[in-house]
Amino acid sequence: MSENRYPIGWDEARVRRVLEHYAGQSDEEAVAEDEAAFEIPKHTALEVPIELLPAIRDLRAKHGKGT
Repeated sequence: MSENRYPIGWDEARVRRVLEHYAGQSDEEAVAEDEAAFEIPKHTALEVPIELLPAIRDLRAKHGKGT
C-alpha cells in the first residue's frame, strides 16, 4: 500500500476536516460560500484548460500564494 502524500501544510486531519465541512453543508450554504468567493475584490475566477493547472499552481507557489 502506498503512503498518502499531501500538499505542504496539509495532513490527514486537515483533509478530514475539509471533507466534513463540505459533506455537512446544505445546498444553500454551498451556494452562499461560492457566491461569497466572488465578492473578494483581490481575487478573480478564470476558466483554463485542465492541462494548464500544474503550471498555474507552480506560478502561485513561486509567488507565495500556495494552492
